[in-house]
Amino acid sequence: MKKIITLSLLFAFSLTHAQVAFKGKGDVKFDVGANIQNGGSGIRLSSDFGLGENMSYGFVASYLLTVNSDALNNKPEFGDRFDAKVRFNANLGNVFKLDEKMDIYPGLDLGLRNFGAHLGFRYFFTEGFGIFTEAGVPIAKYDNNITGFDHLNNQFVFNIGASFNL
Repeated sequence: MKKIITLSLLFAFSLTHAQVAFKGKGDVKFDVGANIQNGGSGIRLSSDFGLGENMSYGFVASYLLTVNSDALNNKPEFGDRFDAKVRFNANLGNVFKLDEKMDIYPGLDLGLRNFGAHLGFRYFFTEGFGIFTEAGVPIAKYDNNITGFDHLNNQFVFNIGASFNL
């Protein structure tokens, strides 16, 4: 009976500490997922690094794998499909008193094509593995005269995928 109680307590203790979505300073996350938007879909990679209790910065890169051709049946080149951004997040899971397995993070990003904002959510099943979802919008485009395939990286985007603690 003692062994069962001891094992049960150890298991419960490991669950309470195993699933923290954001730990604060020194926390490192890596996300890989799908990028879904009007006119194409692709892959997205990101990393976030904890600066403090509720702040992180990171990097995002996305590449559109499938893209609709234009009216003249032209396909976009590599530069039209690729985007990279630097970002800042406010990790607010503990502010909203969410379960420690969850984090909600609004933020700003500065990319090759625009200055934008995003809102994301992470949920961790274990210490190292979770899922994320994120939506982003451009606030200010670098070029007001968007032509050709420039619209691909200047629109609302939805991302979903896996998140890992490193």
